[in-house]
Amino acid sequence: MGITIKFLGHASFQIKTGKKVVYFDLRKYGGVVETSEKADLILITHNHADHCSSEKIQKLRRDDTIVIAPKSCISKIGGKVKTLQPREEAEIKAMQVKAVEAYNYKRFKSPGKPWHPKGYGVGYLLSVEGKTIYHAGDTDFIPEMKHLGRVDVALLPAGDKYTMDYAEAAEAALAVKPMNVIPMHTWDTDPQEFKRIVEAKSRIKVMVLEKGEELRLK
Repeated sequence: MGITIKFLGHASFQIKTGKKVVYFDLRKYGGVVETSEKADLILITHNHADHCSSEKIQKLRRDDTIVIAPKSCISKIGGKVKTLQPREEAEIKAMQVKAVEAYNYKRFKSPGKPWHPKGYGVGYLLSVEGKTIYHAGDTDFIPEMKHLGRVDVALLPAGDKYTMDYAEAAEAALAVKPMNVIPMHTWDTDPQEFKRIVEAKSRIKVMVLEKGEELRLK
């Protein structure tokens, strides 16, 4: 059937496969493509407003939609929310979900206080139809990325300040070794720099998607 990865903007994505619809990190405020397709699964990496919108989640939620998010998101989202700690896994409607580490150790909002401390949020590995999609969440290039296993598509933040810059995101891509990588969380910067670095040093295909554009996996 194939898998379609649609970039909604910032760190938000829609994944479609067969009759299944999955969303990553639904954003509260503007700058994302609106959608009305109801979700089978919603994955939230952390509770910042640009990743976790209660309004968007309620709009796209059905009675049988599974929402997975860190504990800090539960009161914000409301309703039934499942939590996975790093290295924990769950099978959801014939899809495999594994939480992985996501954190800053070199980007700080004040001395000694990272924007995303370890334990605050997670990334996810979503495996469906023989393919694995890695959404890194908000993170620096961390050692755990070297041990994710096979990844077909990596969604990597690369906007600096809160996450990796392009040079660091390129290091992460080379460590993860996905078949394809999509830069996200880039703010107003030019991801072509990231594309040049990665493709000059590897056979990884960098897909720079505009909002609303799709990558199709067969």
